[in-house]
Amino acid sequence: MIEISRKSNLLEQPTYKYDLQDIPQPNLYRDMYNYSEVPKVVFNHRRVPMNMPEDIWITDTSFRDGQQSMAPYTVEQIVDLYKLLSRLGGPYGLIRQSEFFIYTKKDRQAVEKCMELDLKFPEITTWIRAKREDFRLVKELGIKETGILVSCSDYHIFKKMNMTRRQAVDYYLETIREAFEEGVVPRCHLEDITRADFYGFVVPFVNEIMKLSREAGVPVKIRACDTMGYGVPYNGAALPRSVSGIIYGLQQYSGVPSEMLEWHGHNDFYKSVANASTAWLYGACAVNCSLLGIGERTGNVPLEAMVFEYASLKGSMDGMDPTAITEIGRYFRDKMGYNIPPMTPFVGENFNVTKAGIHADGLMKDEEIYNIFDTKKLLGRTPGVAVSKTSGLAGIAYWMNEHYGLCGEEKMSKDTPIVHTLKEWVDEMYADGRTTSLSNKELEDKVRELTSESEQ
Repeated sequence: MIEISRKSNLLEQPTYKYDLQDIPQPNLYRDMYNYSEVPKVVFNHRRVPMNMPEDIWITDTSFRDGQQSMAPYTVEQIVDLYKLLSRLGGPYGLIRQSEFFIYTKKDRQAVEKCMELDLKFPEITTWIRAKREDFRLVKELGIKETGILVSCSDYHIFKKMNMTRRQAVDYYLETIREAFEEGVVPRCHLEDITRADFYGFVVPFVNEIMKLSREAGVPVKIRACDTMGYGVPYNGAALPRSVSGIIYGLQQYSGVPSEMLEWHGHNDFYKSVANASTAWLYGACAVNCSLLGIGERTGNVPLEAMVFEYASLKGSMDGMDPTAITEIGRYFRDKMGYNIPPMTPFVGENFNVTKAGIHADGLMKDEEIYNIFDTKKLLGRTPGVAVSKTSGLAGIAYWMNEHYGLCGEEKMSKDTPIVHTLKEWVDEMYADGRTTSLSNKELEDKVRELTSESEQ
């Protein structure tokens, strides 16, 4: 039988219905995941259509996953960062939600303080295990949506939970059903989906969730969690590692609408940003991120990265305020004592600083030559140079102009006498065996010395 699809407006065969495969032994994909070898990327050359939703957005896990890899944030820090997230996301809520732990008294106090701010975005949500006692905490706080951990790979079901697939589904559905009964939107976190039997477990399980949702008249969200960072963005890659295949399959075979579909990735193989963008491109409205990418092991998808991915894909910031990113980075560094690697994009000390003299020469002529975009306008950070043995006259002149705000007739060039004198001093420093860049203070002291000598 064939029928017209309302989605594609084409004649299609009816979607195949997958049943749960309740196998006696776990499927660990040992041909792909041989623990003693690097995980293999397998291709079956099956491609799925790109299906970018009209609206896409970001969700935040800084106060949940982000707190699992460093000292817990104080209530004050959480409140301050939550306000910065709201400012960054803008009036249209492009940072749509932020999820919180609620297990400790401090966790619940932070939630209450943020709720008191009465900010429309990001909406405050929570995260719990699939346990009735956890759900009671959600009800006590009056939260409208909560994440529920529903691990879906046989690594977790058989090895961690000591259950069969059917037992795991029944166990998860108890808490999901309770959320529906209370009118709370459950957000089902399909943990370790990139090692899960997609058609033997994931799709049949999600089908049961969607059926419960329809019966209850309460929406449900599905979060595809690349817990170990195994996902790949490549076209034609085989499941369970294919990001596009996962997103397509959840829509096509489980009927999950784009606005209810979310991607949560980790950066173990440096693919978190590419995978999150792929999830957007193939049909997920939401990607889950953390500030500065801080999270379990190698971290999550950096939220600030997806702000710029959004602008790249949509052609506009749509009301987001990216200058808040600079303030967020400064807050982590100054208020929380967090050491941000200097080369980190957008927030690192050196992300738009050059140490090469030939690059500095280009910056002097037109900063667009060596700066990724107008970082002063978008991030409140002027491109800079670090003076080292490779800076040359151009690098020193650029440093002088940028550091002291010189413009017009005051602006220095490679021919300015003090620039030549500074270069001779710099060359002497490196001739004596120096290997590191000069600090701003060292340069300031030398400039002060030279200018005072010239006045005498």
